[in-house]
Amino acid sequence: MPGISDLRANANATFTATITAISDPREVSTSRGVSKVADATLQDETGTTTLTLWGEEIAKYKVGQKVQITDGWVKDFRGKLQVSMGRSGRIQILG
Repeated sequence: MPGISDLRANANATFTATITAISDPREVSTSRGVSKVADATLQDETGTTTLTLWGEEIAKYKVGQKVQITDGWVKDFRGKLQVSMGRSGRIQILG
């Protein structure tokens, strides 16, 4: 299975990683109104990346969990690759 080092901007990605940190939620204004967002740091043997968590997703995940990202959307945000779930992405907790 591909790893974090294989991520490319503007492409879907499927990989497994461990959550090593989750930022404090912050409020942002979107076209749908105000929402909470937090950044989870994901790490595997090939590198690290950031996973964007929105709203109720934030409380579902904890540091130390291993997760599988399926069809996550990768984008370049301020020079760093970031993963979000987009329309078809899924996160599965593996342990």
